[in-house]
Amino acid sequence: MSNQTATEEYSQALRQGQKEYRELVMAGKPPHPAVLDEILPENATDSVVDVGLVEIPTERIVGVKSAGRITAFTASFLPLLDTKSEFSIKWINLCAAHLGDVGITDPISCYEYLGNFYVQEGNKRVSVLRYFGSPRISGTVKRILPPQSEEPRIRAYYEFLDFYKVSKLYTVQFRRPGDYARLLAQLGKKSGEAWTEAESRTFNAYFHYFLDAFQSLNTKDADVLPEEALLLWLDLYPFQDLGRLSAAELKKSVASLWEDMVSSNKGDSVKVQTKAEDEGKGSFWGRMVSGLDQLQVAFVHQLDPATSAWVMGHEAGRQHLEQVFGDKIQVRSYCGATNSELAEAYIEQAVTEGAQVVFTTAPPLSRATLKAAVKYPKVRFLNCSVDQPYSSIRTYYGRIYEAKFITGAIAGAMAGEDRIGYIAAYPIFGVPASINAFALGARLTNPRAQIELRWSCLPGTPQADFFADGIRVISNRDAPTQSKMYLDFCNYGTYLMDDRRDLVPLATPLWSWGSFYEFVIRSILSGGWKRDKGVSTAVNYWLGMDSGVIGINLSDKLPEGLRQMASILQRGLVDGTLDPFLRRIVAQDGTVKNDGTHHFLPEELLHMDWLCDNIIGEIPEYDDILPISQSMVRELGVYRDKIPLEKEAKPREDFDHIR
Repeated sequence: MSNQTATEEYSQALRQGQKEYRELVMAGKPPHPAVLDEILPENATDSVVDVGLVEIPTERIVGVKSAGRITAFTASFLPLLDTKSEFSIKWINLCAAHLGDVGITDPISCYEYLGNFYVQEGNKRVSVLRYFGSPRISGTVKRILPPQSEEPRIRAYYEFLDFYKVSKLYTVQFRRPGDYARLLAQLGKKSGEAWTEAESRTFNAYFHYFLDAFQSLNTKDADVLPEEALLLWLDLYPFQDLGRLSAAELKKSVASLWEDMVSSNKGDSVKVQTKAEDEGKGSFWGRMVSGLDQLQVAFVHQLDPATSAWVMGHEAGRQHLEQVFGDKIQVRSYCGATNSELAEAYIEQAVTEGAQVVFTTAPPLSRATLKAAVKYPKVRFLNCSVDQPYSSIRTYYGRIYEAKFITGAIAGAMAGEDRIGYIAAYPIFGVPASINAFALGARLTNPRAQIELRWSCLPGTPQADFFADGIRVISNRDAPTQSKMYLDFCNYGTYLMDDRRDLVPLATPLWSWGSFYEFVIRSILSGGWKRDKGVSTAVNYWLGMDSGVIGINLSDKLPEGLRQMASILQRGLVDGTLDPFLRRIVAQDGTVKNDGTHHFLPEELLHMDWLCDNIIGEIPEYDDILPISQSMVRELGVYRDKIPLEKEAKPREDFDHIR
């Protein structure tokens, strides 16, 4: 390698550096490498660990240990000093060595902090190697450990340390707790299971292949890390596809998910819509714009209505649509999507048979729904769940806590011993709000009322245990349909055991899915809800009594005075003059959650993870939940981000299929 060639390379690197410097300054961004000494909190260097010799991913080298001569480099370590400087001579000599027979062999010395590297010695080596596109740089590393805290980024970093022990990979650095667990699950690896060198090499190669496709989308202005994008991609495609897809196919698959990648990483990614407001532009003009003479609608159910009361309720909603719209719509139902393969097959069949709107009626169907939505962007997809941050699909659920407030008031009035049993299903989003609303309703009519909480997702027989313990008034599951049979059967709603030990129904919240489905179809027929490209906000319909989606069924055996009270409360909830949570509320730990002066936002109610002080019981831990219920809690649980790494694993193809 001639010195002249190395000099020409420096001149080219210098031009690139000057261009980058100008662009960063114009964008208002720091033009030079970050300085670790200026980033570290006080006393952070008290916990320093020698990691040893590491093959450092080049893109993870983001700065220097101390300020020193940072003005000699741009943020990406391109040179900035002129060709006659002493700096340039040393750079040129290193360049000649790199391109010659010897190469650059001496490792750099650096510190690692929160997954990024800061050079202490070897800046010019980094500059030369990065200029020539070296994917890794050898370095001796000291790791600075941040103080442990509940901050998500710190929790995620300590999960990374466990991940690094078994994989020896710095390639991915997640910001959210639980993401390393998700990655291991997608790869078929168990927590603590050591990776072979071949597995690490394969992952690095596949990840950089994905990275090329990701970066081709011009992602600089979006707050999405490539590893976060990979996680969403792996929800829909097997890891092995990274070794099978062409570059064009991979880029297309990543591009189709881009809006969902953006929406799932926004802090306010989910827009909670609490009103059934028509999104059309007026009935006549909307119909002109929509151009729809007949709308093809499909329902995909996880189970069968003959065996599932939940599915029966959604099928009642389908029948409501057919009665309301007649020949303006054609509706088909597909039952039995009990696993992801069947779900994908049924949704594909629905689209193939002409569906323009597809409702999938259970949270476990959300991934199959999203996969179809990115494949068929002209079809409208909705999944019955909450807090799913994907813009390609919409989610929907009911504000059941409103009806629970009324049944709580009834239970408080009927509980002679001031003790009321409450059987909750899963600790998922919205459920603590229902439990608390019930408790507040009971306190409305009985200030001494105590709610004893049990969970059907835990081992045991809650109803029998309540009766054995002398509790006579119980709140059980919510009725899935308006059929009176569920109220009379006393496996749903609120009921009591009388002196003859007979079960007497009192009232039950109920779901009226037909009202929601009618709202969606009317909106579409009037020209509403266009799937516009570039929209990266997820929409979650969370509708209640004012939209007719949630109702309450009162028993004929309920005392007349309580029937009148329930009707008054219902009118207040419907017209918005009553808010169950607009009062002084104290949690079990004694903290004041509301001083009685403010309304909770919908997002606060959905993500409520505390219980009122008149509730005896607690939200169960993931480990204690029955295995059959864990998938639901993993999907929508109030603590889903805190489930330990080893709890996430699920069966997938492993590395053996791609070696």
